[in-house]
Amino acid sequence: MAQCRVGVIGVGTFGINHLRCFRQLGYIGVAQLVAAADINEELLQERNQEFDFAPYTDYEEMLAEQNLDAVTVVTPDPFHREIAIKSAEAGVHVLSEKPLDVTVDGCQQMIDAAEANDVLLMVDFHKRYDEYHIAMKQKLGAGDLGEIEYGYAYMEDRIEVPKDWFAEWAQNSSPAWFLGIHLYDLTRYVMETEPVRVWATGVKKCLLEFGIDSYDSISAKVEFDNGSTVAFDTSWILPYEFEAIVNQGIRLVGTRGLLECDSQDRGTITCCVDEGMMTHNESFLRQRTDKQGREIWEGYGMDSIADFAHNVNVLLDGGSLEDIGDYPAGYDGLQATKLACAVHESVETGGIVEL
Repeated sequence: MAQCRVGVIGVGTFGINHLRCFRQLGYIGVAQLVAAADINEELLQERNQEFDFAPYTDYEEMLAEQNLDAVTVVTPDPFHREIAIKSAEAGVHVLSEKPLDVTVDGCQQMIDAAEANDVLLMVDFHKRYDEYHIAMKQKLGAGDLGEIEYGYAYMEDRIEVPKDWFAEWAQNSSPAWFLGIHLYDLTRYVMETEPVRVWATGVKKCLLEFGIDSYDSISAKVEFDNGSTVAFDTSWILPYEFEAIVNQGIRLVGTRGLLECDSQDRGTITCCVDEGMMTHNESFLRQRTDKQGREIWEGYGMDSIADFAHNVNVLLDGGSLEDIGDYPAGYDGLQATKLACAVHESVETGGIVEL
């Protein structure tokens, strides 16, 4: 069985989860964390001390020198396209964080590059790997809810995310891009349907006070080709005092029933002097120690990354894309970006946008 050689491009706030995933996959012979690249040399060296890889500040140099089978792209949203295309042209399989790109044309260029070079292009839509969402899709597929008529989905971050974590590029993103993209993909995935029109509004108030010209919140109502409508609320201005970094959930109502999923609060609550009251999504990330005393991270935040490595190994062992089965492909990234672009167009024009 193949053991893919992997490089990670972008080792920041979420990039560390990619490093964790590939390191522990190395324990069981699934993947080898070979190299990582980041323009922040200080952070790169800090991560290298913990994870032991060949460090690069130039990802193209890494591609040229390391004979990689695969890379994961964990950079800010606007910088996925060029990296993914150059990686594909080097014959390297690609997992891109969401959104695939912030333009429809950019997504198509990435898809074309992957197809032209016969490489796998996946998008890290990890909401698909959430056991609660998997159960939702199964119930929908079984017809338990009948025909879906309407729904509601929300995802909200505390203000520290755009203000403190990503202050340098938050103005180039929005809550729809950073958060909504997850939900746009999830709803079309679980309902097996595509959006046809959207009307959306956005508000700029809080972040402007901190010099960040980005929407605080974006609300969108989307009609799908199965006749249903789903309302999406996204924001990243919840106060520091809110009990979790992210608050999220989804609700769908059909002709034969309804399903509600609190995707954040899975029942674990803590209250400590230093932290105050907190709820925890242990399904996304949870830490344990194995019998050898090694740090292990589990949850759907790891599963989606690990799936990429397993898929690459199928290809390295002589399999085809058809042998991989279901996975969030470049096409799915394209469709989610089409909807996100339509949401922003509607916000700017005030009108209904047809897809």
